[in-house]
Amino acid sequence: MTQASPAAPARVAWRAAFGHRDYRFFQAARLSSMLGMQMQSVAIGWQIYAITGRPLELAWVGLAQFLPAAGLSLVTGHTADRFDRRRILLFCHAAMAGLSLALFAVARAGVTHVGPIYAVLVGVGVARAFVGPANQALLPMLVPVEDFGNAVAWSSSFMQSAMVAGPMLGGLLYAALGGPGRVYLTAGCLSLAALALVGVVRPTDGRVLRTPTTRASVLAGVKYVWGNPMVLGAISLDLFAVLLGGATALLPIYARDILRLGPWALGALRSAPAAGAAVTGVALAVWPIERRAGAKMLWCVAIFGVATIVFGLSRSFAVSIAALVIAGASDMVSVFVRFALLQLATPDAMRGRVSAVNMVFIGASNELGEFESGLTAQWLGTIPSVVLGGVGTLVVVAIWAWRFPELGRVDRLSDVRAES
Repeated sequence: MTQASPAAPARVAWRAAFGHRDYRFFQAARLSSMLGMQMQSVAIGWQIYAITGRPLELAWVGLAQFLPAAGLSLVTGHTADRFDRRRILLFCHAAMAGLSLALFAVARAGVTHVGPIYAVLVGVGVARAFVGPANQALLPMLVPVEDFGNAVAWSSSFMQSAMVAGPMLGGLLYAALGGPGRVYLTAGCLSLAALALVGVVRPTDGRVLRTPTTRASVLAGVKYVWGNPMVLGAISLDLFAVLLGGATALLPIYARDILRLGPWALGALRSAPAAGAAVTGVALAVWPIERRAGAKMLWCVAIFGVATIVFGLSRSFAVSIAALVIAGASDMVSVFVRFALLQLATPDAMRGRVSAVNMVFIGASNELGEFESGLTAQWLGTIPSVVLGGVGTLVVVAIWAWRFPELGRVDRLSDVRAES
């Protein structure tokens, strides 16, 4: 991470990160890429459920993207530490554009079975497996250390803003044009825009690791996370809380069968958590967490669980939206604290490998969580699946508060230091 200068101000300005040219281009690229992926996700979910009408088919959407990330985690992390992170992102954005165009071709061909869609999703999972560690490891190289917390807050807020606009636009385009084809085409164009924006980023260095590749160096990220209770507690808390409490995969069912609305409602439901998170992200940039960061993260994960239960029981569109907004806002605090802990507690030379481990945990909580939601909905029904997931999240918070006391004792994020 770029070192602080002696004349660095005592307090970071609310928009300090935007004073750095490369950070601005980097965030514009991430915003464009995430916007396209979210639009595409809504179209895929609605298309698959429209073809099959089975919750279990939605479960495979998450699994198809998670398995590549899990299987390649050691490779992707080591790649992000050994090779030019910017160049990795260039290749990945080009691949994502090609995969979106493949989905467009499948839609135009009028395919009535979901096999080709799952095949493309595996490719999406591979590309995202490389994007995650490279993105996370590159960010600290674009801003000085005194601006990093501000950069994290704005970065998270931008991503959540894309998760607000993307599903809404995807759902509206799908409804207006009567199919997913143009949504996929738009997502491909946004990936090409991200490719161009990353191309003008000039980080201080794109390659960190200088030592030979060995089995020990490849596994170093796993070993570091396992040996650091604070980091392990933070990322595993998110894993199990979202794995149990996430209901994203079931939103097409809620929009179509429970609330009895159309694709526009699916877009709104998908956008609601991100809307809450985006507003919270801006608030964290302006009013950063000063004290008791660990305890606040635990409380917010518990609020996430309660909001999930409310959403699961709701038959009102307004109440459902409100519950999802609160869930997203509370989750944003957890994301902010976890990401800051992970980056500040990790040495520069290991950031890619540790980030890859974190991406597996995130993928397990999101994509594998979608599989778990679809599977339990198939067995127990949609509403019991969501409600039990929210209860499970509350149980996880209680266990983690007891099992990882180091996490609850984290006070100022600025005091966290990487272990040598």
